[in-house]
Amino acid sequence: MTARNVLFIMCDQLRHDHLGCAGHPYLRTPNIDALARRGVRFSQAYVASGVCGPSRMSYYTGRYPSSHGATWNRVPLGVGEMTLGEYLRTAGRELSLAGKTHVMPDEDGIRRLGIAHGSDLATRLRAGYFEELDRHDGHHAEPHSAYADYLRAQGYDSADPWTDYVISAIDENGQVVSGWNMRNVHLPARVAEAHSETAYTTERAMEFIEARGDDPWVLHLSLVKPHWPYMAPAPYHQRYTLDQCLPLHRDPAELENAHPVAAAYRTQEECVNFMRAEVSDKVRPAYQGLIEQVDDHLGRLWELLERTGRWQDTLVVFTADHGDFLGDHWLGEKELFYDTVQKVPMIVYDPSAEADASRGTVDERFVSCVDVAPTILQALGLPAFDHRIEGQSLLAALRGQDAPHREFVVSELDYSFRKARLVLGRQPDECRAWMVRTQRWKYVHWMGLRPQLFDLARDPGELQDLGEDASLEGVRAEMREHLLTWFTRLKPRVTVDNALVAAKTDVYKKAGVFYGVW
Repeated sequence: MTARNVLFIMCDQLRHDHLGCAGHPYLRTPNIDALARRGVRFSQAYVASGVCGPSRMSYYTGRYPSSHGATWNRVPLGVGEMTLGEYLRTAGRELSLAGKTHVMPDEDGIRRLGIAHGSDLATRLRAGYFEELDRHDGHHAEPHSAYADYLRAQGYDSADPWTDYVISAIDENGQVVSGWNMRNVHLPARVAEAHSETAYTTERAMEFIEARGDDPWVLHLSLVKPHWPYMAPAPYHQRYTLDQCLPLHRDPAELENAHPVAAAYRTQEECVNFMRAEVSDKVRPAYQGLIEQVDDHLGRLWELLERTGRWQDTLVVFTADHGDFLGDHWLGEKELFYDTVQKVPMIVYDPSAEADASRGTVDERFVSCVDVAPTILQALGLPAFDHRIEGQSLLAALRGQDAPHREFVVSELDYSFRKARLVLGRQPDECRAWMVRTQRWKYVHWMGLRPQLFDLARDPGELQDLGEDASLEGVRAEMREHLLTWFTRLKPRVTVDNALVAAKTDVYKKAGVFYGVW
């Protein structure tokens, strides 16, 4: 059975351990938990980069940053890269969007190819081939966006209602204060909950689904929360107290003889602040409130799917683009290679009766964000494009069939845009790193610097870096071999597919070429 519709849901900066179904003792996520009971929760899901932009481009292309080239937020995806939206369009389908994508347009590539500025092709390339119902990235003021117009229509009279209401609050002295300052995130946002980012974006998605009726659709619902600014509307700002949050996971020993890049990151403002317990203590309850709000609105969406009969024919994928340190490992934000950031929630619901036996199970095999695109294509009965796509479909795993099994997962980082590069005195082309993680070991190869190594059997919390332990050089060599194996399996030949290669193999004489004849 193939699915008629696809609902691809992504949260921004949602940690893998911040769900009820993943074992959080206090966080209330009954609707996400219900999805896990309907489908399969992959407990070992990893992103291809712990940064929004490159991670999302890997989700959207099914390719790693080393292949698609968008290695950081400010690096556009090249016009030559095909996305899930373009694959669908070749089959007469559209990939609609409500929310965030972080797609950066390749303006140089568009100009170089002479594509007319206002043409349909230019519009699609700038949008990553999404049909943008309503795009809202939620990182900075977007005063001319549809969301800003909506807020003004609700009475938020401001040239920049996102800054003035959505991420602002009134403090104890009656003063307007900003959510950019984390000291204020215990206060309720000035925006009503019904007009908040999560409510607004979910509503746009629901309107789209209802308007489609029985016509097939593919929708990416991309929620900007619980990403910073960590401002939650009432009542979610006070849903949790500090004693209902996970304890900080860090050890003073991590600061001794720290890896040079980790030490450099800890000089950046977000890490300097999150190293102070008062900051983490303020942010963590608000972060959890934002997650509960997401869950509540997904509950509204589940009810719509039930009412319209869409559970019977819709593939649902729920995941995140990366996690959030929140002070763990003496770090703030994301990027570095700890599981706190690299490991993400991944729940997949397959409506096919073939998946009935796996419902409600937890699959502990490694999966990657690059697996989402091929899963969606196969679920819709579309070509695999396996000469380009580097991920592998999860449908076989969902349906109890023999499925390829990863021995390891890989993630990447380009920190050349970060202050850490300046602290280390490195050039922009010297700031790449790659992580290889097996069940037992995690190895990180840093260009021009010593590696990192963690024994996950003895140190599952990744508190002791064994990158310089002379007795483990054999392990490091084995992990480097894994990395080499992965590099050799990347797919740079994208201009012809495998069927054409097979058809053109050893046929040069038919083309009138007779080299090597005696």
